[in-house]
Amino acid sequence: MAGKHLCVSFMYPKLARQAKHISQSVMFDNGAFSMFTQNIEVDWNKYYSWVEGYIGHPNWAVVPDVIDGEEEDNLALIKEWPHREDCAAVVWHLSESIDHLLKLSDLGFGKLAFGSSGEYWQIGSDRWERRIDMAFNALAKNGPLPWCHMMRGLSVGGKRWPFASADSTSICQQQNMDVTKSTPESLPVAEYLARQIDSSQCPVDWNVKPVQQDLVA
Repeated sequence: MAGKHLCVSFMYPKLARQAKHISQSVMFDNGAFSMFTQNIEVDWNKYYSWVEGYIGHPNWAVVPDVIDGEEEDNLALIKEWPHREDCAAVVWHLSESIDHLLKLSDLGFGKLAFGSSGEYWQIGSDRWERRIDMAFNALAKNGPLPWCHMMRGLSVGGKRWPFASADSTSICQQQNMDVTKSTPESLPVAEYLARQIDSSQCPVDWNVKPVQQDLVA
């Protein structure tokens, strides 16, 4: 995986130093999704200390967020962020309002991350796709698109949405399960999968699309 863009989660912090030294860039994830699914409480002060020694262009971190929390909960965590804003991403959960999305995009952080939540938890569902359309419609009307990162979103890379980046654990999972699997180019599984992902390019522009009026929020 040398020379790739990597993601390291706070759930597995020991991988950070190696990732920083072999990659083009590293996204340091706060681990909120894993902690939410495993019902683990987190001390965000430990996260702040962990990322302090790693962030700085081109490496960046995800600001702590509360999955299935209230908008005010996430705004409070954003206000607590102690590091550089240009090297950080704030998270908009799809179940939060479009007005909240626009508020986050105007805060001055370097990146805006989309997190699937609530009734939009299933990535790629019809409801999820309509919500993403609504989000990009609103952002496009608000000015130039910000850097938008899709959490757990490599499966939608190369489709109609102009995501600047996305992450997934798919390569690690496949590597662990298929260590001896051969690939068409006789490459290691991780390298082959990474090349497939890198060759799938998202569009760079967005044309405002019509959405069902009963879904507008």
